[in-house]
This record gives sequence, C-alpha cells and structure tokens, in this order.
Amino acid sequence: MGNDLEIAPTRVSEDAASLKAPTKVGRGELADITPPHETYEGRHRYDPTATWTDAEERRVVFKTDLFLLSWLCVMMFGLQLDRGNLGNALTDKLLDDFNLTTDDYNNGTTIQLVYFLATEFPVQFLTKRYEFKYILPTMMFAWGTVSWAQAWMHDSTSFYVTRALIGACEGGFIPGVILFATYFYKSKELAIRLAAFWSTLNIARVISALLAAGILEMRGVHRKPGWFWLFLLEGLLTVVIALVSFIYLTSSPVGTKGVLFRRGWYTEREEVIMVNRVLRDDPAKGLTALQEPATFKDIKEAWSDPAMWGLYFLGLVAYIPATPVTGYLSLTLKRLGFSTFNSNMLTIPSAVLQIITMLTLAYSSDYFNERTLHIIFGEFWIMPLLVALITLPDGGREWSRFTLITLISGYPYFHPLISSWISENTFDVKKRAISAATYNVIVQIGSLIGSQIYRKYDAPYYKQGNKVCVVICALALVTMVVQRQVLVYLNKKKDEKWRVMSSEEKALYQSDLKARERDGNKRLDFRFAI
Repeated sequence: MGNDLEIAPTRVSEDAASLKAPTKVGRGELADITPPHETYEGRHRYDPTATWTDAEERRVVFKTDLFLLSWLCVMMFGLQLDRGNLGNALTDKLLDDFNLTTDDYNNGTTIQLVYFLATEFPVQFLTKRYEFKYILPTMMFAWGTVSWAQAWMHDSTSFYVTRALIGACEGGFIPGVILFATYFYKSKELAIRLAAFWSTLNIARVISALLAAGILEMRGVHRKPGWFWLFLLEGLLTVVIALVSFIYLTSSPVGTKGVLFRRGWYTEREEVIMVNRVLRDDPAKGLTALQEPATFKDIKEAWSDPAMWGLYFLGLVAYIPATPVTGYLSLTLKRLGFSTFNSNMLTIPSAVLQIITMLTLAYSSDYFNERTLHIIFGEFWIMPLLVALITLPDGGREWSRFTLITLISGYPYFHPLISSWISENTFDVKKRAISAATYNVIVQIGSLIGSQIYRKYDAPYYKQGNKVCVVICALALVTMVVQRQVLVYLNKKKDEKWRVMSSEEKALYQSDLKARERDGNKRLDFRFAI
C-alpha cells in the first residue's frame, strides 16, 4: 500500500460542525459525513434525517424483489437459454451433422469466450454512459437474433461465426446486471439476490432440458433436424423477452415511471426510503451520477488495487474444476449409453441441486456476514468427488458415475458471493463497475481453460482431465486462505495508523470529501469485508 496508508494533507470543510462529529470507521459508518453530489439522480429524495420502520423497509425491499429482481431473473433466464441450448443440441447429433469432433466443439467454445471477453469492458463503458435500461435489452435482442439464426448453420464455418457473434453480444451482460442491482439493494442483501440470478441460470437449465427433450423430437419435421427447431424457438423467445424489457426496465429507484407503470413502483415516501437506505449503507453510490462515464483512470485504479488481486485470481481458477464436468454432462451421459431424451432429463437433478446449495450458501453468507469460509466450503465440495470419479473403475457402474457427475455439477456455486465481496470492498462506483467486469473477464478466461481440459484421447471417462481439475481445486483453496490473510493484514495496517491519530486529526481527516472520493477504499477509515 505504501503511501496510500499515510495521512494525506487535508482541506478543512466549510462545515465546521463536521469536525465535531464522532469519528467512525467502515463504509456503512461514513454516510453522515459523505453527502451525495448534486448530480446524483436521487438527490431530491436525499434526507439525512429521514426515519422509517422495519416494516416500511421490508415493504420497499419486497417491491424491489417483485418488480426488479423478478424481471432481471427472466432476462438471466433468456441468457442461459441461449448459452445452454448448444449443449442440448449435441444430443441430437449436431456434431455429426456438421462432421465436427469434440475438439472442434471446444474450439467453438473458445471462440465464443474470446469474443465475449473482447466486448466485456466496452459494454461497461456503454452502460455507465447510456443507462442500463437501454443497453441491457439491446444486448439481449442482439444475441437472441443470433441464437435463432443458428438454426441455419450448415458447416464448421457457420458454427464458428455464430459462436463468435453470440459471445460478442453477451459480453458484459452479467456484470451490467450486477451493477444495476447494487443501486437498489444494500450490501447485506446483495449476495442472496445475486444467488437468485444464478439460480435462474439453473432453472433455465432445467426448463431448457425439458424443452429440448420435446423439441428435439421434432427431428424430421419439414425435413429439419431437431436442433434446428431448438435454436429457432428458443432464440425467438429471447427476442420477445428483450422487446418487453425495453419498456419494462427502469433507470433508478427514482425513475420507475414508464409505459407499463404510470405511477411508478414506489410512492414518494418509498422513494425517500429507497434512496436513503442505500446511501446509508454505501455513501459512494451518491458520488457518481447514473450516466457518469467510467474512465481509463478507473481501470487503472481497479487493476492496481491489491485488495482485488486475490479475487481476480480466484475468478481464474476457482470454477475450472467443475467446468468440464458440467459442460460435457449431457454428452457424457449420451456416451455412457443413455438415450437423447434420458440424457437431457438426467441433467435436471444437478441443476436443482445447485439451486438449493447456492441459495443456502448465499443466505448463510449474508446471515453471518462472512465470505471466506463459505467460498472455501463451496470449492472443497468438489475435490473428493473428483477423486472418486478418478478412482471409479472403467466400464459399467454408470449410475455411480452419474451420481458423482451430478454432485459435482450441483456444487454450491459461490460466484454470487465473490461478486458481492468485490462490491463491498470497492468504494467508488465506477471502479466497482470495472472491478466487476475485470473479475467476470477473468472468470471467462478460466472457463476457456476449463473447456480445453477434456480432450478426445481421454474420452469417455476423462481421468487425465479430472486429475488436472483436482490440482487446480487445491490451488484455489490455497488462494482463498491467502486472500483472507491479505485483507486481514491491510485492515490491521489501517488500524495501527488510525489508533495513533487524535480525535481532532480523525475528524479533520474524515471531513476531506475530495480525498475520500479520490482514495476510496485506500482511506484509513475504510475496512475491507472478510
């Protein structure tokens, strides 16, 4: 941290009363001394003296869940529907129809991820400049159009081109949704809501499997393969969701009036509660206007923050062990002798299991206000199951193999916890957007690596690949412990410097609002969540 932890020269605030205010530490304790900018979209609802009951707050949270969370989940459903239908199409001889191998399929997945990564940061700049309510539906309409157009693929070239377009249109959507949600929820409410987003992806896996089981039976209708109808119908459904989203989504908690909601989601009283509850939890949200664009300085700040480095590296390695197992689930089941219908149906238990384990883990993490031990539990879940899969004898024992694959694919996915952790440990909203995008890019690079672990020569049991996954799993567990200790060390160094300051020095330090905006989570009175 170096000079970042030194007491910077401060300018005395014109408001002398701020020097008499009690000095507190921690992001949630800084609201009284960090008022929102005049350009903040909810400034007219800001009231530091506003009070409300727990019942009133529960009501506005319920309304937010009903109106915002539910529709964002529908949009996430459309995302997974178009991301996952390729896996279902594999059971309908798609590779054979194109004369492709599993290595060609891996290459297509790699191309998709490369283009996904290429558009991740540009999308974050666009959402900060032109608002979430316009950018997110536009992206969805674009990838939905490409998805239904996949029905006319006919060779390896068209397969690779559509993979590239799908990746380019989807890049940046998930971190955009996450950042959008942070404007409506407090930190302790976020992890379980993000888990709901990813649970929607698993619900989509279940519904997609059910749809695929029926739609793929249409092979031969109008002399078209089953995968033709799968891509066409599911892509068109996504386009419909995108069109509705254009008129449904709101811009902010104080901008909910529109074509579908003439009176808005909240009353004036509820808007006051929404704005002030969020700002008191995280005053940084009032320091950046909704359409204030991110800059390259924000990128530098996000990439040079040592508190984020461990989380970025976890994004690279933590999800790799389960990636090939999950990605090849339906194809593995087909090769183990199950029919097309049964292969798709047998992917459902793992999706249901992950919904349960992920929501339980997120709820526990929010309840105990703890991150590290929870993500360690999620990662450790996978290791003994991979070892069992490696040691299981070849040939036969298909139901035992299915059980292990299902348990691995249904592990407690802790991506929502780390996404929430990043949001908690970044103070500036623009830096938060870049940090979230950086993390998501690295996660996709990890997915790219994971998609290359299972190779044709290692089929159908992929024991060599599973050994690689065990090693990576161990690396991720070590990284989690190191990341926690880094944050403990950074907090300790801040405490040491904070304790030797006098009350007057602390008050003067906290009154420098420009320095707070500039330094963000480097400030001595900011504490990292662990």
